[in-house]
Amino acid sequence: MTKRFGFTLAEVLITLGIIGVVAAMTIPTLIANTNGAKFRSQFKKTISTLNQAGLMAQAQYDFDYAGTSVACAQGTTQGVVTLEHPDTTMSFCAILNGTLTGQTYQGKVTNIKRQSTNADGTTSAIDYAIQNQAQGAIDATYADYLAYTLADGSIVAFNAGAVACELPIGQQMNGDWIDNHPLCRGFIDVNGATLPNKAVTCTPNAAGSGAGATASTDVEKPCIVKNNAQNMTDVFPIVFHDATVEPASDAAKYVLTSAK
Repeated sequence: MTKRFGFTLAEVLITLGIIGVVAAMTIPTLIANTNGAKFRSQFKKTISTLNQAGLMAQAQYDFDYAGTSVACAQGTTQGVVTLEHPDTTMSFCAILNGTLTGQTYQGKVTNIKRQSTNADGTTSAIDYAIQNQAQGAIDATYADYLAYTLADGSIVAFNAGAVACELPIGQQMNGDWIDNHPLCRGFIDVNGATLPNKAVTCTPNAAGSGAGATASTDVEKPCIVKNNAQNMTDVFPIVFHDATVEPASDAAKYVLTSAK
């Protein structure tokens, strides 16, 4: 009787094939879960940073997002950016300039560029764009928003005309208030200019079946965001009011208020 040592070529190939199939089935899910956890964590961190900025502005300069009286007017003159300061100007830009560290003012959102690889292997810079803003609570005119890049690479953008964003005392944030105050809306892109640059969306229904992911300003209505590459993406609509920043879509609210 001949004793066998090791595996035959056929056995090795079959094993490698099985490993390949399992990897093809599980790796995309693992990547999506990892990205989803990263996006969720970064959104919570950034919205906390903006809330702290509002509170700090109120404490140090005696005004917050509700107390702003003028729209941002800072710009670039001969290559030098002239930044507003809360000691002299009561604007959104002044709040962020006076309370945050390591931020960079970008001007209009379209001033932000991302690198794209061409068919011939070369790269070119193209304007930042959100691929499905019509599905979420982000205005179609978001390209005119003013943007900051924070120290951790997140993008924070808001309406260029943002001013006096006040929620009446005792009123809960709801879709009607968000719809009626477009100047107080903005977004956070936790992934910077890097793709996917898509607004987070709810799954089609509570069971996660059906077609067509959606998002709306109806923050008071139930929504579930599955932790996958289609729904759990990197752009989160927000709304500014008083010293607070809140989610401006049902999908963004779910991400902020849920543990997973």
